[in-house]
Amino acid sequence: MATLLVVHHSPTSSMRALLDAALAGAGDDEIEGVEVVVRDALEATAQDVLDADGYVLGTTANFGYMSGALKHFFDSTFLAVGGALDADGQGAAGTPRRTPFGLYVHGRYDTTGAVRSVHGIVGALGWTQASADVEVLGDVDDDARARVRELAATIAALLG
Repeated sequence: MATLLVVHHSPTSSMRALLDAALAGAGDDEIEGVEVVVRDALEATAQDVLDADGYVLGTTANFGYMSGALKHFFDSTFLAVGGALDADGQGAAGTPRRTPFGLYVHGRYDTTGAVRSVHGIVGALGWTQASADVEVLGDVDDDARARVRELAATIAALLG
């Protein structure tokens, strides 16, 4: 059975609504053969990453960057899961492992920096973007929930 790891930082009701939508999509009854493992970004481990066949990441956009919790997740797992660094200690393009991922981000005013920062790290991990990012600004409405649901269902279906 394939494993989809959902790593999230959901400190607000908006982020919890998006997480619920992601879990509904990933757990859709029509998708078979996929176990969904959910981890708060502060609790996810390198072993969680290594055991997974695909990933859904959820974060807030904070001061033009991903949440500190998701950054902690990457900081604490990066090298152990095959992340690559160049001679200057910067993230280097990883060898593509065809490990699919999807990303949803919520911000009040802008999500650009958060998206860019996540993509910089997953690029150095060699993960493959398998669905368009879902960027949600302001209030979380039915459309935002539907887009996040579709994102997670897409990643899960690729694994099933």
